[in-house]
Amino acid sequence: MSVHRPSSALPTDNRFFPISQAEMRARGWDQLDALIITGDAYIDHPSFGAAMIGRVIESEGLRVGICSQPDWKTIESITLMGRPRLFVGVTAGNLDSMLSNYTAARHKRKDDVYSEGGVSGKRPNHAAVVYAQLARRAFPGCPVILGGIEASMRRVVHYDYWEDKIRPSILSDSKADLLVYGMGERAIREICQRLSSGNGSLEGIPGTARMPGARESASIDRSDAIVLPSCEEIQADTRLLMRLTKVVEHQQTPFCGKKLIQMHGQRAVIMEPPAQPLNTAEFDALYELPFQRRPHPSYQQPIPGFATIRESITVSRGCAGGCTFCGLGMHQGKFLSSRSIDAVMGEIRALSSEQDFHGTVSDLGGPTANLFAARNGHTNACLRCHRPSCLWPKLCPHFEINEKPAIRLLRESRRQPGVKHVFIQSGVRMDVALHTPDYLRELITHHVSGHLKVAPEHLEPSVLRRMRKPAGDFQAFMEAFFQISEKVGKEQYLVPYFISSFPGCTEKEMGSVECFLRDQHWNLQQVQDFIPLPMTVAAAMYVTGIDLDDKPIPVAKNAGDRERQKRMLRPNPSKKSGRSHSPRSLDSVD
Repeated sequence: MSVHRPSSALPTDNRFFPISQAEMRARGWDQLDALIITGDAYIDHPSFGAAMIGRVIESEGLRVGICSQPDWKTIESITLMGRPRLFVGVTAGNLDSMLSNYTAARHKRKDDVYSEGGVSGKRPNHAAVVYAQLARRAFPGCPVILGGIEASMRRVVHYDYWEDKIRPSILSDSKADLLVYGMGERAIREICQRLSSGNGSLEGIPGTARMPGARESASIDRSDAIVLPSCEEIQADTRLLMRLTKVVEHQQTPFCGKKLIQMHGQRAVIMEPPAQPLNTAEFDALYELPFQRRPHPSYQQPIPGFATIRESITVSRGCAGGCTFCGLGMHQGKFLSSRSIDAVMGEIRALSSEQDFHGTVSDLGGPTANLFAARNGHTNACLRCHRPSCLWPKLCPHFEINEKPAIRLLRESRRQPGVKHVFIQSGVRMDVALHTPDYLRELITHHVSGHLKVAPEHLEPSVLRRMRKPAGDFQAFMEAFFQISEKVGKEQYLVPYFISSFPGCTEKEMGSVECFLRDQHWNLQQVQDFIPLPMTVAAAMYVTGIDLDDKPIPVAKNAGDRERQKRMLRPNPSKKSGRSHSPRSLDSVD
C-alpha cells in the first residue's frame, strides 16, 4: 500500500488542530478550550463533522484539539492533551458506528473507509456512548456534548437493527450533558458563548436535547410541548414506535416545531425545536474557514474515505424528499440551503491551485445534486407546514425550483482555470430533473463521468408509496438520458440503486424489479439489502409491521427471505462483469 504524503501546497499560515501535547506546545498553548473526540481519522476537510465543528469553535476565538479514534479501553488515550477548559465534544464520526462496523446481514465489516489504511476495528460499537462515558471518567465535572449523525439519529427511543432491540435515548446511556442534533454550527456557537461567559446553563438552545435529573424533570413546563410515548411504554408495546417516529418527523421544522418531551423512568429527554437553516452568506462563511483539506500529516497510509471527497465540493445541504428509509431529512432537515456561485467558484480555484490537482472536480453536490438553488421555507405556508416531504406525493406548489442558477453553476465551474472536467456524483432527484429539461440536458451533455447514479429504489408502486418515492419517473428519466447521450454522441450509462427487503415488499413485489432487469439485460453485481436505520420511518415499519397508514404489511426479517430478495436483483449471475447485451446496462451498484 502506498504511503500517504501531505501535499507541499498546504498553507503555512493555518495549521491542523493539535493532536498531542507536542503540537499544543508548538502553538504555545498550555490548555485547550475544547477537545473533540471522533471515531473517524482526523481529516481537516469540511466534509468531516469534527473538522467543521472544530473550525467553527476556533472562529469563536477558542483553542481546539482533536482526539481521533482513541483506544477506548484505556482512559489515557483521551487525556494526552489534558483537561479542556470548557467542554469535551464527542462524535462517532461520519457514520453511525454500528453501520460502519456491520453489514445488512449483521456481519462484521472487513474494512473502514474512515480509518487509516481502511483498517477496521478502530472504533467501538456505539462509539458516541463509549467515548462520552470515557470522557466523563477522564474529566469529572467537564461538560460532555454529543454531536454527529449517530447522536442525532438516536436522540429519542429508537430501534437498533444490529442488536435487534429498542434502545433508550443515547443521552440515557452516554450520560452526556447535552446532545446537538442536526447540522450543529448554530448550536455550537451558542454553547461556546454561554460557557465562555461563565453561564453554565445549556437549556433552551435550538437543535439540542438534554436529560436533566428526576427533580427538574418533574417540574418541566409541558404546556407548549408534545409528550412522546415513554421509553417504558414503547418497550412494552413496540407499535408505539410508529407514532413516536411520525411525531418527531412532523416536528422537524424550526419554524413551527414544538418542544418534545420523552420520559425515561423519572427522567425526561427534552428536545428543543431544530435550529434555523443557514442562509447563503452563513453557508459561504463556513467553507471559508481555514481548512487544510488534507488528513493530518501523522498518517502514513491513505484514508479511503478521503479519496472520494478530496476533489468534491459541497454546494447545498438539506433534503426535501422525506424518503422513509433515509435519515438525511431528520438530520440535516428538509429546508434547503445553497452556497453562492461566486463562493463555489472560489473554492474550485483554490482546489485547482493545489499541486496534486489533475483537472477533475469529482462532484458539485450535497444530499441531492439537482436541488441547488431550490427553495423552501420562504413562504408563509412553508413556515406553518409540518409535511415531511416537499416532493411527495407530488411537488408542493410552494417548492421553488429554478434551473437557471444550477445551469450557471455548471457552466461557470467548467470554465475555471485548470479545470478539465466537472462531474456530478451526488444523487439526482429524477422527478425534479424531468421538470428542468434544460438543466438535465446540461448535466448529461457535460457533467457525466460515463456513469450517472440514480436511485429508483424500487419499481412496484405500493413499495414506492411506502418509501415516499414517485412511481414511473425512472422509465421517463432513462429514456431522456439515453436520447440526450445519443444526440451528443456519448456512450454513457446509468447506475441504478435498488433496495431489497423493504417493509411491505415480498418476492412478489420484488418481481417487478427482477422482470425489468431481465428485460433490459441489466446485470447488477451489488444491491442494497434494506437496513432499518435508527429513527427513520422505515425502521418503525420494520419493527411494527404497519405502514404509514397504520395498515399491516409483511416484513422480510428472516435471513433466508432477505437473501432470496437480494438474489432477484441478480437475474444474470452467470454473466461476467461488464456490459451485458443492452447498451443501457451497468455492471455494478454501490
